[in-house]
Amino acid sequence: MQSLKLGGTAAAVSDVQRARLTSRKTTRSGEHSLVDISRKAQSGLCFSASTRPVSQTAAPSSPGRQQQHFPVRREVSNYRAFSVVRLLRIEQGGAYADVLSQDGEHAWDRELDYVARTLGFRTAALDPQGQRQVTEIVAGITRWKRYVDFLIKSYYDPHAYDRMEPLLRQILRLGVYELVKMGTPPHAAVNETVKLAKVALRQGAGALVNGVLRTISRDQARGELLEPKVEGDSRSQARALADLYSHPVWMVRRWLCRFGRSETIALMDWNNKPPTYSLRANSARRVSRKSLLETLNELNVISEPSSVLEDFVRVSGGLQAVIRGGLMQRGLCSVQDESGGLVVKVIDPQPGDIIIDCCAAPGGKALNMAACLQKEGKVFAVDINKGKLSLLQNAAIHLGVDDVVITECSDLCSYADRHDLLADKVLVDAPCSGLGVLSKRADLRWRKTSTELEDMVNLQSILLRSAARLVKPGGVLVYSTCSIEPEENHGQVYNFLGCHREFKLESVEGYVPKTFVTREGYFASLPHLHNMDGAFAARFVRMRV
Repeated sequence: MQSLKLGGTAAAVSDVQRARLTSRKTTRSGEHSLVDISRKAQSGLCFSASTRPVSQTAAPSSPGRQQQHFPVRREVSNYRAFSVVRLLRIEQGGAYADVLSQDGEHAWDRELDYVARTLGFRTAALDPQGQRQVTEIVAGITRWKRYVDFLIKSYYDPHAYDRMEPLLRQILRLGVYELVKMGTPPHAAVNETVKLAKVALRQGAGALVNGVLRTISRDQARGELLEPKVEGDSRSQARALADLYSHPVWMVRRWLCRFGRSETIALMDWNNKPPTYSLRANSARRVSRKSLLETLNELNVISEPSSVLEDFVRVSGGLQAVIRGGLMQRGLCSVQDESGGLVVKVIDPQPGDIIIDCCAAPGGKALNMAACLQKEGKVFAVDINKGKLSLLQNAAIHLGVDDVVITECSDLCSYADRHDLLADKVLVDAPCSGLGVLSKRADLRWRKTSTELEDMVNLQSILLRSAARLVKPGGVLVYSTCSIEPEENHGQVYNFLGCHREFKLESVEGYVPKTFVTREGYFASLPHLHNMDGAFAARFVRMRV
């Protein structure tokens, strides 16, 4: 990693900010204003990027190799150290926030090594409470990154911040997030973050962090925290709303055009909340929803019955307790959002059906359909990802449906070319933008672009045409996504029907509650209206010759 220096005027606050700050009362003894930090920077204090590697794939030393020794710094908050290293791996190494949150003990052991290699020191291991703190903080900062960056840039030179070394940027984000979103007492948020910056980097970095955080803390206490102003033309308003609710501008602009301002804000509010999860009681092992609720209660997991699906329960937090309790390993339940369960209702799997799930991994819908078949019929689960198919196979064993589910690793076009099988029902749960699941996928909003959305539309069209070849006359084809964007949903249906006269659209009314049925007859869930993931499904019937 190349050295990156932020010295001289680059690290100084702007003239306007300096005038505003120096007009205030003198800071209390021992506090550093941003002007102090600026002067130190101008007097030769440089901030160089850490030369330690930050890699998603950097592995702990293997047995037999000489272990590198790092000092143990127990005075540093361990969950804060873990959090900034995770954030670095997401932003610099391309790791995914949801993958990092699969909190097995072996994963935390690996992350302990990542912390040492990245920060240059070892810290205490995390207990379960610390692990939950890291998971929640990392997801929260990832969601609120744009807003947090707005605040930092408002209290510090934005050009210098953009060129700041990655580790220092993550440490600043952590401190600001604790102050403005977590409500951490200012003395703890400031002092612990400053300590981390000093130990992980240098004294000057700690002074910079101290100045920024103390100024933000004072403004917050006075009710004077700088906020984006939603004013001006439509572009300016969209940009301000994107800063305020921490979403990409292109998403905000398209939602404003479609939903209007109040509904767009409600959608972004939902995306920024901690996600809720649902569990499906496994009927294949004769597990009832009532018994699942009783088991969850014994584990002190807060849960309630789903209001729309008879075999689903909602859980508020505690998902790690479900994993540690072995409920999924024992085949009692599986994690599946209610929107996915409603898509299965649109398919309406019945005993004896032959079903092809064309983009099956990770397998929630395939396993749900398999349970509905009651040992009579087959689900052919097709996917191009061999690793995810393997996970699906293992889950089928745990859930007791491995004799019903048959997996094949293949791209859908080749599968359709090779097989003469015509199924009763075919599901195309197509790869999509995922803009309906931004609550659960904290990092996804920053990974997607409008250009990628266009690419997804092309792929979805190809997959839908291939899947149509696998449906028998009189059979059912269901196209679904976890997107709320019209190009990926209604647009695909319109184009498909224009080219495939042998299919007709059938309303989903009668398969799902009326509140989810659109005027066109599609299934659609919107996160801010239905309190679940956004999803879409259209049901086609192939006419008999």
